[in-house]
Amino acid sequence: MNTSVCDDIFNASPTNISELFCPRVFDDWLCWPDTPAGKYAKQLCPNKTGFDTTRFAYRLCEDDGTWFFNPMSNKTWSNYTTCVDLESLEFNQMVNNIYKIGYFISLVALIISLGILTYFKSLRCARITVHMNLFASFAVNAFLWILWYNLVVDNPTVLNENVLWCRFLHIILTYFLISTYSWMLCEGVYLHTVLVSAFISEVRLLRCILLLGWGLPMVTVTLYASLRTFNGTEEETAGCWMDDTKYNIVQVVLASGIIILNILFLCNILRVLCTKLRRAPHAGSGASRASLQALRATLLLVPLLGLNYLLTPFRPENNSVWERVYAVMSAVTVSPQGLCVAILYCFCNGEVIAQIKRKWSAWAVRTRANSCTVTTVSVRKFVRSSYPNVGEEKV
Repeated sequence: MNTSVCDDIFNASPTNISELFCPRVFDDWLCWPDTPAGKYAKQLCPNKTGFDTTRFAYRLCEDDGTWFFNPMSNKTWSNYTTCVDLESLEFNQMVNNIYKIGYFISLVALIISLGILTYFKSLRCARITVHMNLFASFAVNAFLWILWYNLVVDNPTVLNENVLWCRFLHIILTYFLISTYSWMLCEGVYLHTVLVSAFISEVRLLRCILLLGWGLPMVTVTLYASLRTFNGTEEETAGCWMDDTKYNIVQVVLASGIIILNILFLCNILRVLCTKLRRAPHAGSGASRASLQALRATLLLVPLLGLNYLLTPFRPENNSVWERVYAVMSAVTVSPQGLCVAILYCFCNGEVIAQIKRKWSAWAVRTRANSCTVTTVSVRKFVRSSYPNVGEEKV
């Protein structure tokens, strides 16, 4: 509600219009002044989600001195359709669809990956446990983003009413978003610790990593939600908390710190790998293969440790030339990250592939054995039914 406009309108002296007019009114969004019959009242569009505040909304005063009555809504009606920038709306819907498709594909891939790693008990170890927790954080995050886009972003009524459940969904979504960063940090901590400190207890390391992976987001989101709830202005607590505020610095600092730490881990891992390669007793093909394996491992570390988030660290100003480029690039690089992690660390994992091949071979052998058994039994039954005396001893 624009308080200053409403004060000017409702505190104004009575109208001097001699003919019929529609009386001043507040329609829950804007305050409309006394308007002569047969005329339109015009106001700047309110600051609502999806509205362009530089455009105008209209309200018709009928010839009989009453505001236009919409029979479908069964109440007087203000025309806010002119507030919507259709071109921007179509672009935003396209970007939202990219996010939805990317998150859905990632969710399916992550569920399959978790199913595979759960099914093969022989794969269980501390490293795979860290991977599974990373997959779980990405999977829940993708699922919550799909809910957010379908239940909140695509529903302006929910945004404008700012219902309690949508703010709660935002907090839960923020928790699992931060958890994807924290578990990428855990991947870096685990790889670095195992490589540098070879004699550390993996059981103790795994306990510390589990506490870090799920505990750090809890502390961060509690701080963020408390600041926004108790210190936020009316605008900062409206719109299901979808708009960024100064309190988002809590998330930005944490994510930036995690990325910086993972860069340091990656650099040290590369240093240790290069040192071990230089100390290799043999050169030639063996060293080349080791170098290729080190290079492959390094390339696989990049998406796992979340370094691709460095591509979109800063958001351009609204209505700038790069705003749409940034929006599309963010949608394309962020939403399918769960798919990339699932492909690189499950579907292309050598241990996983070996287990699947072994399982397939065992199933194929059993199938052939069962087929041979069935065939042999069928042949014997056929022979006995066709030649009942075959095999009998003559007396």
